[in-house]
This record gives sequence, structure tokens and C-alpha cells, in this order.
Amino acid sequence: MSDQYTFQNPVTQYRTEGFEPQPQEGPGLASELGPTPDHGESTYRGTGRLAGRKALVTGADSGIGRAATIAFAREGADVVLNYLPEEQQDADQVAQLVRDAGRKAVLAPGDLTDEAFARSLVRTAVDELGGIDLIANVAGKQQHVEDVADLTSAQFEETVRTNLNALFWIVQEAVPHLPPGSTVVNTSSVQGYQPSPNLVDYATTKSGIIALSKALAQQLAPKGIRVNVVAPGPVWTPLQVAGGQPDEAMPQFGQSTPIGRAAQPAELAPAYVFLASPESSYVVGEVLNVNGGMPTP
Repeated sequence: MSDQYTFQNPVTQYRTEGFEPQPQEGPGLASELGPTPDHGESTYRGTGRLAGRKALVTGADSGIGRAATIAFAREGADVVLNYLPEEQQDADQVAQLVRDAGRKAVLAPGDLTDEAFARSLVRTAVDELGGIDLIANVAGKQQHVEDVADLTSAQFEETVRTNLNALFWIVQEAVPHLPPGSTVVNTSSVQGYQPSPNLVDYATTKSGIIALSKALAQQLAPKGIRVNVVAPGPVWTPLQVAGGQPDEAMPQFGQSTPIGRAAQPAELAPAYVFLASPESSYVVGEVLNVNGGMPTP
């Protein structure tokens, strides 16, 4: 069976055509997507690169967060999984995969727009895992709005609180607990560089994540804490069908990239592992673009 180390043509490695419209109510479930995304369940092979690490992953139930969680566990990390309560079905599947890898899975459902809850995730990790030395902020809110006149203040604020504020709250809360060697991997997007006109609030936060991360990286580097960013392009996740993209865009989703297709979540996991592991010890404040060849600064 192939894994992330198998030599193959990336153009044809995964589905090259688009996807059928299949709207879901937010936040969406991976278990209801067709075709089923590859999160690495059968394709990610660990090599011990995160042995003994203690990780917190937000958005761990599906999409990129699910892929990162599976990879972290197979590389040897115990994981606190954060997700919305409505996503319990997906989260249970991921937790079992973590346990199958011989690692500890701690389920931590809750809404990151609640500052007290977001901060409490750090204490959960410290109490349940005996510490924390790896944070992957992956959870995100994306809802397309075609006309800025229809973008409500409530949606704008919720997007900012989910994508940007929660990241700040978690990192700020965690810093006193992070030993030298710890790593923070935040999640931006190609939207942070090439904003789509119907994703005003989302793109704003993704650009903000880059600036916040680069500032934090410089501040925390002398403490031995590295902060970096992964910036995905189009990825087949529930985010897209739960309001992230218009239904009519799905048949062409991902096909404008130079590789000519959308990514599968499993293709993002190695980027998170690299930035989380000691092998990237001199990589600080970097944005690793995983977007199928879309040019970025």
C-alpha cells in the first residue's frame, strides 16, 4: 500500500476532477462527504519524529486538523483533540485512530469563540498529558458572501474570533507552560495572499494569522519556542461544502492550481509534522505554502 513516501506523479495521485455540490449544515462532517477525503487513515506512515510529544490540535475532527492529528499520533505524540460538539461523530473516529497508534487521545469539545474555553484547552493538555509542547491551530470558519453589503457584523466577528482571537488566546495561555523546544504551527491560507472577493472576512483573518505568527516567532524564538505557519490552497474538507464555497464552484474546485486538482488533507499533514519536529530547528517565522503551485510572495 502506498504512503507519503511512495514515489508517484502528484498530478494524478488523487482525484483530478471536481466535486458534486453536496451542501451540508455547518460546521459539516467528513463522514458525510463523497468521495471520502484521505486524512492519512491508510496512507500516513509514522517514523517516530514526535516521540513523547504532548500536542493540542484545534479542528481535530475533520479536514486538515484530522490529518495532522493522525500524523502526530503515528509519529509518537499524545493529543488533545478540540472540535465543536456537533462534530462528535468525526472526533470519535479520530480519537480511535490515535489510540490505535498507541497514543493517548483526550477529547475536548467546545467553541473556540468562547475565550474562557479556548484558554482552558491549555490546562486540559497540562492536566491530561502532563504538559504541552506542540500546538497546531487548525480550526477555522469560512463562509462565502458574494456582496459585502450582505456580510453581517455578526459573521465578521465570529470569523475573527474563531480564526484569529482563539489562536492568540491559546498561545498566550500556553507560553508559560511551553518548554524550550516547543513548537506552534498556525494555519493560514493562500487566501492570506490572494484573497477571493467573496471571502472578505476569512481572507482578512488568514492574512492576520501570518502577521501575528511572524511577530510571535520573533518574540518567542529566544525562549526556544518556534512559531511557524502552514498556508494551504484548496483542500477537500467539510469546510468547503458547509458554506465555504458556492455550490456552483464545486465542480471546478481546485482545478485552477498548476497541479490541476484539489489537495487531500493527508497531503498537508507532513508540513505540520516537519514544522513541529526538531528537524526544522532553524525554521522560525516561516510560511510553508502547500497549495499545488499557486504563486505566493
